[in-house]
Amino acid sequence: MNSSFSISLLFSIIIILFSGCTTPEKTATLKPGMWRATINVQGSDLPFNFEVRHEKGLEIYLQNGEERIQLDEVRIEKDSFYIPMHIFDADLKGTIKNNRLQGRWTKNYAEDYSLDFTATYGQSHRFEPTELKPQDFNGKWRVTFIHADDQDTTEAVGIFGQTGTAITGTFLTPTGDYRYLEGTAYGKELKLSTFDGGHAFLFSARLNAQNELVGDFWSGKRWHETWSAVRDEAAALPDPDSLTYIKEGHDGLTFSFPDLEGKMVSLDDYKGKVVILDIFGTWCPNCMDETKFLKKWYDDNRHRGVEVLGLAYEAKDDYEYAKSRVEHMKNKWDIQYNMLIAGTLDKKEAAKTLPMLNHVLAFPTTIFIDKNGEVKRIHTGFTGPGTGHYYEQFIKEFNETVDELVAQN
Repeated sequence: MNSSFSISLLFSIIIILFSGCTTPEKTATLKPGMWRATINVQGSDLPFNFEVRHEKGLEIYLQNGEERIQLDEVRIEKDSFYIPMHIFDADLKGTIKNNRLQGRWTKNYAEDYSLDFTATYGQSHRFEPTELKPQDFNGKWRVTFIHADDQDTTEAVGIFGQTGTAITGTFLTPTGDYRYLEGTAYGKELKLSTFDGGHAFLFSARLNAQNELVGDFWSGKRWHETWSAVRDEAAALPDPDSLTYIKEGHDGLTFSFPDLEGKMVSLDDYKGKVVILDIFGTWCPNCMDETKFLKKWYDDNRHRGVEVLGLAYEAKDDYEYAKSRVEHMKNKWDIQYNMLIAGTLDKKEAAKTLPMLNHVLAFPTTIFIDKNGEVKRIHTGFTGPGTGHYYEQFIKEFNETVDELVAQN
């Protein structure tokens, strides 16, 4: 064997040995514990918090005040993460490096809707802490939101609870509430935020010389409103049972929509039963709250001859897409009542599918129908669990209505 051949053979063996000993690229992990995240919303950082757990596989819990939203479909490959936003057609994607996440929050159904996202391990504060003594913002406020472009106004009620610099609360509007808000009060200013996976809301305001709150509301990538508020313990909204009604010339509701198997379903299929009709969409945060309520309520009350029927109005005018989103929600929460694909989230288009209504003002809208098929009550919007006693009052009135309808012969 000549020397050149021996040297070549030796180099080949060394290369093979080193190749065989190469350490495979490790998959990154998310450390258990608290993380602080921000989404860049129209030039401002919207903060939120989440907790990572490993007890039952990898789970993430979004936190807004008392709320905990479970994200249990998290995937990690090498240094990349993919986090679907539970029932919403949205996700967080990016990379993991040195206990830090960096990527994008994307609404997949919306055109050009993606925002920068970062998160840091081991931080539990929301907004940056401050030692500046805050004013007292506790209580009820009469609020006016004004859209920046068309000057359209919305009257609302703000309810805030405050301990030191920590502040929580929500806004009630005629079409629903802003769910769980959490933030900080410092001096004459306050800041509040929420992130539920499908919606990112950021509020800021400052007390002026007249003790009015004046501030801004940013929602996601594009929506912006200014808002003002004055203390008013008597602040109230219009009766939610007066806003949507059957138009003159119509005796009741008639429709025929496909279910998730494509079978056409109408109210006639529920003759002799009390029906709770839920106009909803899987993209809608208040609908998420009401669906959770209706799921448990139906499980406990279906034996009474009461049916819940969901009419889904989804983000795309595509049956297969809508079906996939509704099926995802239905399977994830084990919803036992029937859901139909009724139309799209555009309120004017939704109203065309139910022309006997004066309008579709809000998602959700709840319609109570007696055993004879007669509409007895229409409740616009939903006051969810983030509203405290308003939610408890809704449940009380809901049960009273159903009890009355069930008792009728």
